[in-house]
Amino acid sequence: MDLAGVLVILVIVVALAFDYTNGFHDAANAIATSVSTRALTPRAALLMAAVMNLVGALLGTAVAETIASEIIAAPGGNHGLTVVFSGLVGAVVWNLITWWFGLPSSSSHALIGGLVGAGLASASQVHWSAVGEKVVIPMVISPLVGFGLAYLVMVGLMWWLKDVAYRPAMKRFRLLQTISAAAMALGHGLQDAQKTMGVIFLALVAHGWANPDDGIPLWVKIAAASAISLGTYSGGWRIMRTLGRKMIELDPARGFVAETVSAGVLYTTAFIFHAPISTTHTITSAIMGVGATKRLSAVRWGVAGNIAVAWVLTIPAAAAVAALMYFVLNPILG
Repeated sequence: MDLAGVLVILVIVVALAFDYTNGFHDAANAIATSVSTRALTPRAALLMAAVMNLVGALLGTAVAETIASEIIAAPGGNHGLTVVFSGLVGAVVWNLITWWFGLPSSSSHALIGGLVGAGLASASQVHWSAVGEKVVIPMVISPLVGFGLAYLVMVGLMWWLKDVAYRPAMKRFRLLQTISAAAMALGHGLQDAQKTMGVIFLALVAHGWANPDDGIPLWVKIAAASAISLGTYSGGWRIMRTLGRKMIELDPARGFVAETVSAGVLYTTAFIFHAPISTTHTITSAIMGVGATKRLSAVRWGVAGNIAVAWVLTIPAAAAVAALMYFVLNPILG
């Protein structure tokens, strides 16, 4: 096998490693609220989330095709593979840094930032209109929608249940959270596993092992779905504590609303707009939205502020690491 073939395999391995880190990094997105409200035990929640991640990853390819064709135009041959590999490294490094500090940053934006950084460093064409339309605008809008919609739904639910006894209602919502957490995990697989599929497909096309008109091969879908599921099952306890307890104390009703609203946003953007939005941003803002219905001071805004800083830094930080990796590797591999 020539060097280019080895590079393709290396890119696939690193892409699946990224997918695995995405799974344990973002496991909290789907299950933190259910675990914190004791609707599910941690292990049962992780198993359910892993299964639903797997199912969600196989439901479509629209987001994967956006990543593969609309972010950068990677050159062919070893040069193009070096660009993709460097972008992946930037994403993995940022994922590990934010996981270590327990910050729920976006794996999606880390991957996109890595690709953009490697693209800029290599003088590859970056499709800025697509980055703006399908990354930056959704990055701003999805948290606002998550916060506002969760707040309004929770206010409506509180009004509807104002005459219902608290304890029986919470018991029912604890059961309903099993469904909402599963829906959220399905949306996570639908969004995030597809991004890894897109990167692997980008590498295959760059080397000539796949035709861009033939669509994403089944083995790529299964590999990406399996990697994110295994990562999810391994858990992301540091980030789970941040989302489930540090930012706000949730009850089952608020957990149910946050998960349901987030899942709805994920499905809408994947199936209708084909936009690779951040599951992390969506669920975090929804949690803040339902928390604000108690009172604004119920949300620990200091923790929320630290999360917001991580959000802002994700794309440029991952891009910087990817660009550095490209400058190191290109003289050797390019």
